[in-house]
This record gives sequence, structure tokens and C-alpha cells, in this order.
Amino acid sequence: MDAMLEEEMIDLITFCLQNPDSDEVKGKKSRISEIGKDLYLDGGVDAMENMFFAIQNRITEEIGKDPKPFRALWNENSKEWKY
Repeated sequence: MDAMLEEEMIDLITFCLQNPDSDEVKGKKSRISEIGKDLYLDGGVDAMENMFFAIQNRITEEIGKDPKPFRALWNENSKEWKY
């Protein structure tokens, strides 16, 4: 399941980075937040860290853009996760 979520996250964030003015960005950010909640409930902050590490590396290499700002979409999940 994590692999499927990782691929979905990569698609969502890549779209948002490449199309920042699109009307679809709001919905995609909402889905990114939902995935973060699911990850946190399933494995805590460690699961979120592991997922985002893999996503960050792949997106940075594939499109040359930094996905770090999207980490803030998961801030509500835990007091430990503050970006």
C-alpha cells in the first residue's frame, strides 16, 4: 500500500509544482493532506518522514523542483511534524 501512496503522492506533488496556477491544485493539496493523515495513523511520524524522504529525492531528480513546501500540509497530524 505504501508504494501505491508514494506513487500517488509523486503524481500529486509533481502536478502542483508544474501547474501552480491550475484550478486542480486545491483538490490535489487536499488529497496530499489526507494521505499524510493515513500515514500518521498507520505508522506515526516515522512513516511520514520515510515517505517524504523518498518523494523528495525522486521529484528533485525527475523534475528538478523542490517539494519541501508540501511538508507543511501534514503539520496538523502531529505536534512533532512542524514545517
